[in-house]
Amino acid sequence: MQKQISNLDKLTLSNDFLFKHVMLRKRICKHILEELLHTEIADITYLEAEQTIDVYPDSHGIRLDVRIADAANTHYNLEMQVKNPVNRATGKFLLPKRTRYYQAMLDTDMLQKGQDYDELSPTYIIFFCLFDFFQDSQRIYTFKKRCLENMNIELADEAVIMFLNTLGTKGDVSPDIQSLFDYINSNTITSNFTREVADTIVEIKNDKKVRDAYMTYEMRMKDLRDEAHAEGKAEGLAEGKAEEKTATAKRLLSMGLSVEDIAKATSLSVEQVEAIKAE
Repeated sequence: MQKQISNLDKLTLSNDFLFKHVMLRKRICKHILEELLHTEIADITYLEAEQTIDVYPDSHGIRLDVRIADAANTHYNLEMQVKNPVNRATGKFLLPKRTRYYQAMLDTDMLQKGQDYDELSPTYIIFFCLFDFFQDSQRIYTFKKRCLENMNIELADEAVIMFLNTLGTKGDVSPDIQSLFDYINSNTITSNFTREVADTIVEIKNDKKVRDAYMTYEMRMKDLRDEAHAEGKAEGLAEGKAEEKTATAKRLLSMGLSVEDIAKATSLSVEQVEAIKAE
């Protein structure tokens, strides 16, 4: 228990758990959105923090850090992204298609049965990234759909994806957003706004309910890590057995045994042994 509490004390804003709780402070979250989008927002409502959306029973659920709607019914999803995830099997980066899936799930969850498509609310999916995914040093990368044949033509689906590069050096952002980037990167307070964020973090860490919630969160994360490790270990064992069977089949083929006998000896199918022989 003491170790978990100590871990909470060491957390910075880049941590998902702490980021969520800071964004639940309406004044801070509303100010960030206004500074990013250069607009005034009358009010914001929290739809659900760390919401998991499972639209279909067999679909891949997504966990949303903070989901918000403003007084004009524009919806926002704010995410903290510390690492640049890669599919180990394919070597491809996951972030672009993750945003596509997030958008699809948000829209499906938003549109109730019988509603028209034009009732979909405008949406902003905003990732705070501690790395430069596009390697162009932009502070903000904003994506909307445009016609490749004429870039002046925009598909007005009102869906916006924003990647905030806290390491960026190009493009203008407000002083408060830049100070927030600096604070995320180095925990350095350089403005009244980041002083407010830092004070809020101290307040959050001293909140008994938050400390209890963090203990539950840590246990849940540990269970997920243990489950992933067990699955990975099982997959590794299965791959090892498959490789061993293939190696045995190759040795028996070199000894002149028939495909049928090798299949029986290795528990491989005749087709699998035929494929190994063809190699």
